[in-house]
Amino acid sequence: MSRSFAIIASLCALSLWAAEVPDEDDEDEVIARFDPELSVIKRGDSLPVDTFEHATDPYLEGYIQALIDANYYEYSVIVVVKDHKVTLYNLPKNDLLAKSIIAYVQDLPGVTSVEAKEAMTKEETKVRTGYTEAPRVSGVWFPQATVLFLPLIAAPREPMYQVNWRVGDRVIGKNAIAISLGDDFPIFRWHDVFCWHGDLQIGIQTGIWTTFNFSHVPNRKDNSCELMNTDYLVGIPVTYAFDKWSFRARIYHISGHLGDEVLCNREKLRLDRRNPSFEAIDVITSYQFSSALRLYGGPGVAFHSDRSFPLKRLYAIYGMEVRLFGQKLNYHRLFGTPFFAANMENWQQQHWNLNLTLKLGYEFSKLQGVGRKMRLYIQYYQGYSYEGQFFNQRVRYGELGFSWGF
Repeated sequence: MSRSFAIIASLCALSLWAAEVPDEDDEDEVIARFDPELSVIKRGDSLPVDTFEHATDPYLEGYIQALIDANYYEYSVIVVVKDHKVTLYNLPKNDLLAKSIIAYVQDLPGVTSVEAKEAMTKEETKVRTGYTEAPRVSGVWFPQATVLFLPLIAAPREPMYQVNWRVGDRVIGKNAIAISLGDDFPIFRWHDVFCWHGDLQIGIQTGIWTTFNFSHVPNRKDNSCELMNTDYLVGIPVTYAFDKWSFRARIYHISGHLGDEVLCNREKLRLDRRNPSFEAIDVITSYQFSSALRLYGGPGVAFHSDRSFPLKRLYAIYGMEVRLFGQKLNYHRLFGTPFFAANMENWQQQHWNLNLTLKLGYEFSKLQGVGRKMRLYIQYYQGYSYEGQFFNQRVRYGELGFSWGF
């Protein structure tokens, strides 16, 4: 019995060894085993052709069309390929989004050049009659591609996800953590709207900002922290974008609430609890001069505020964003760029004094210019506090942060 088992085990081991040993004639496999560089999976390896140099134009055209339809299905972008030269038609009127699509196609293997045109020739139309005569959709529910109005990345109360370590805030604490959770959810987007043939979108916007004090927590002997303040925002933004312009008109509600730990730990101080709650409308205009420079600005009106914390009505927001020296990170298939952003605000409530936010960091994204991103940055703020009922107190602090979102 044991002899039979030994023979069977030997045969199994021999068969496994034979399967692992490459055929002597299979030189490519032998070389790949000793040259790891040849076994690395590259972008073109996932395609069902050996090389794009010999791929036909119709094949390459269909491949690129499928990729664009998968990533930008809200738009009826048409792809034409001739001699591996790609021509794109029906690009979005949003200049930043159109450039993003062009950059995406330029990065594909086998593409020698990319050109954007407004209208197809009669010959191209005739060839593609079967699948290009369908009209562009007038609108789409819950669009996925990107936002029309990019968030103001240096604005203190712009909904986004971020975690900041704050140093030097005399109101919240010399050593504090600031966390925010927020996003825009697009509900419906109309295409080819108004005489500029842009896109119009309505959505819902929510945000939460909360701060924790880690320095000199009263009535606590051990190392601990206290929740100082939490602000809540809900808004309905209506955005419109065409060419290099984008606009956002927003009605929103925001309210601030002192942390329960503050009320408990500082009971002897008898804090004067207020309800800094108000409703407002603001209209921001943004102009993308180039992929490197964006300017924005606009007015706002706080048309109602709580009686316990009345606000004067008017305010203004304006600023800039600069992105330079961007590059493709081919190993990770990402796009990275350093950025600098400055946001300024003036509130009638604060006697029109300047609130200044400066942010410097590095940004990672899958697509150049648009889509979801991650940012690492340092930030400096000087002005009045945005933390709830401390809104009338002047502060100055620095932050080291990490954010993600659009």
